[in-house]
Amino acid sequence: MLFSIAALLPILLVYVLIMPGFASALLGGGPALWRFLRQVLTNGLPVVFVVNYVGFFLYALSQDTGTKGRDPAVYLLLDFAVRVLIFLLLHAVIYVLSADWFDSFGGSRITALRVVAPTLARSALFENISGVYLYATLISALPLYVSCVGQSPRLHSLVEAFPFRSGRIAIALIWFALAVASLSLISGFIVSLQN
Repeated sequence: MLFSIAALLPILLVYVLIMPGFASALLGGGPALWRFLRQVLTNGLPVVFVVNYVGFFLYALSQDTGTKGRDPAVYLLLDFAVRVLIFLLLHAVIYVLSADWFDSFGGSRITALRVVAPTLARSALFENISGVYLYATLISALPLYVSCVGQSPRLHSLVEAFPFRSGRIAIALIWFALAVASLSLISGFIVSLQN
């Protein structure tokens, strides 16, 4: 939880500061501030926590001495799939619960489900607060990715192709970017199916 909060707060601050008029609206207090805090506490923090938890769990598995016969690149693929799926499904569940509990989306579960994909399709571009949650999950991705990339015999030649020993970090960042792009593409595909 502490890692999730530490990852969430700086990115949240950047988001608030770059959105025109958002910081002043929050400083004014009142309903805008309470809705924002409710959104972060009931949507953002649970999503970031669960995705980070899974990332750290996979990291621990990749370091387990009982799995040394397996190429650590397997955990990269597993994290990729799980990260995208969990992010999408958690948003859907939380949006439906928000419709029930807080009368969000006009109290309509159907509307709540319909806005998940368009919201997540734009999150990769940091166009909405879900982008904050998406990039806050990077804290759990980097230790896993850097470790697995560095330990993988299959990725060794690729790591060595980067200058100044930057291969592990560069590949980890590229892998995270691919997960973000995949989430955006999957969400965009769902939007096209809805239309």
